[in-house]
Amino acid sequence: MSRLAAILARSLFCAIVFCVPSCSAQSTPTPSQPEKVIIDTDIGDDIDDAFAVALALRSPELQILGVTTTFGDTETRARLLDRFLAEAGRPDIPVAAGVPTAPKGTFTQRHYAESGHFAKPSHPDAAAFLIDQIYRNPGEITLIAIGPLMNVGAAIDKDLAAFRKLKRVILMGGSIHRGYGDLGFGPPAPPQPEWNILNDIPSAQRLFASGVPLFVMPLDATQLKLDEVKRAFLFSQGTPLTDALTLLYHQWGQQTPTLFDPMTIAFLVNPALCPVQPMHIRVDNKGFTRPDPGPPNAPNPPNAQVCLDSNPDAFFRFLLPRLANP
Repeated sequence: MSRLAAILARSLFCAIVFCVPSCSAQSTPTPSQPEKVIIDTDIGDDIDDAFAVALALRSPELQILGVTTTFGDTETRARLLDRFLAEAGRPDIPVAAGVPTAPKGTFTQRHYAESGHFAKPSHPDAAAFLIDQIYRNPGEITLIAIGPLMNVGAAIDKDLAAFRKLKRVILMGGSIHRGYGDLGFGPPAPPQPEWNILNDIPSAQRLFASGVPLFVMPLDATQLKLDEVKRAFLFSQGTPLTDALTLLYHQWGQQTPTLFDPMTIAFLVNPALCPVQPMHIRVDNKGFTRPDPGPPNAPNPPNAQVCLDSNPDAFFRFLLPRLANP
């Protein structure tokens, strides 16, 4: 894209989609006491994790205490985060690595993780890091879980009493009424075992039984497509953060990302973007997340607040100005 085309794309996108004179006019006042968060991610396979971490970095309402990596080659994921955070100007954020597991799928952004000089010499254990931070900040931490739940299960097994001192868990996971490919129009797709639940079903079952306040962003509300117009706007910004996202996007090697994971951050900052309702969710042994209200004479109490629908237009009006903010 030429420089003139990039400028025109930015101006047109801001004028039509955001309905404001310029994207830099979008700002949010920083609260006096930002929310303390830890992000647990399998960054490096799909691209939506990087967008979620980027949104957290551009949300002054949040204080990121650390980022932990889960699933597969967790150490290389940690090195990817080392570079990503450094290029975004936040090398101070701790990165911890979970126990590695047998790889599944393709680590598409491995080259980004293995190049450069940003990698830290070592990374602490993710579950131990999480428990330590909970003891330091009891009742104050929101855990944002956007990957398979190995670290969550390990923390529960390590110290359930400490895990219950989390303020809440916000989970991208599950499929209640809509499966993959069901964008709310066209033929419906039935519920399916969702990736983050399916890859560690026992940990998911322990999480839903833990008693910690749980907010769930399932497939029903998170199949949000970053189309060509939005990508052209974002990737033309030329900031360190958007340049890093651009590079990771191209290494991902596909065309239109589905931004499942950023909804967890968006919900935390602005809950109106994904209204929730109380439900009792049962994770069965095949990885389905099934609503289970129980019998009428003895209903099951809710164990989660679940978002079943979202407004993609409102989501992208929230997301894109923040990511573009220099």
